[in-house]
Amino acid sequence: MTEAEQEQLRHQLYELQIEHRDLDGIIAHLHETGVVDPLKLQRMKKRKLRLKDQISKIEDLLIPNILA
Repeated sequence: MTEAEQEQLRHQLYELQIEHRDLDGIIAHLHETGVVDPLKLQRMKKRKLRLKDQISKIEDLLIPNILA
């Protein structure tokens, strides 16, 4: 993997982490206020899980497994 590709992955990772953190805050706020559309909340939680999966995949690409 070239340095440019690694830099692109780091940038993508940063963006995904921001979106994940923002969704976490929104979900927490909705729970605190009690104003919750169950379907909307479920979609946000699924999006958050997909983001976490994407983050993990990129981290695995950037941080090689030493034991492998």
